[in-house]
Amino acid sequence: MLASAFPLLLLGFSLGMRHATDADHVIAVATVVSRVRSLGVALLIGAMWGLGHTLTLMVIGGAILLFGLVVPPHVGLAMELAVALMLIGLGGYHLTRLYRAARRGGPPAHAAEHRHGHRHDLGWADRVFGASRVYVNLRPLLIGVVHGLAGSAAVALLVLTTVRDPRWGVGYIALFGVGTVAGMMLITGALAVPFAFTRARSSGMHNALAAVAAVLSVGFGLFLAYDISIGSGLFTANPQWTPG
Repeated sequence: MLASAFPLLLLGFSLGMRHATDADHVIAVATVVSRVRSLGVALLIGAMWGLGHTLTLMVIGGAILLFGLVVPPHVGLAMELAVALMLIGLGGYHLTRLYRAARRGGPPAHAAEHRHGHRHDLGWADRVFGASRVYVNLRPLLIGVVHGLAGSAAVALLVLTTVRDPRWGVGYIALFGVGTVAGMMLITGALAVPFAFTRARSSGMHNALAAVAAVLSVGFGLFLAYDISIGSGLFTANPQWTPG
């Protein structure tokens, strides 16, 4: 039984790694990674992001497989819209940090390193909880949870067309999640290199690169929101939604 299901499980892991390279995932992670100082932290961010994504897949995808949960088009599109709004908010937050730091004449790239003094270029959550390891780890985890909303139904429906036994379907989703974690760790590690390089050479170059990542996040989020709301008709009586 295990031998016959092995190709399916291997497919889940492979597709999970490929799924990590989706544009919305890479853009969101690039925006977050722009603030980190080391490769180890970047890899941890990727792992936590992938874990959050997997948690959503297991909960929603598992419910579809085990209990025959049906995702209506309005709900499916709303889950995808949540990802678009998160991208807009994430990019806007980082652009605000950069703007505030530029007005003060300080480099936001190093603002989080100061333990004392005023830190007006940081958001209120960073000022209050920035020293907490739980908060630092929870942020990419929550981003991953939101991103999992857009892909969970598609992953589960793909399994339904491939395997009849829900237990193997859940195993497929689990390995898909493991592949996503591995893929996101590779991506965050690769993205951390240019940010670390520019941070060491020039704070201006680093901040410009961070601004590009933030603008891409806002722009792509707006594009997704328009496509979901207008193109797919989320707010109409007949929405067009195909999980994918």
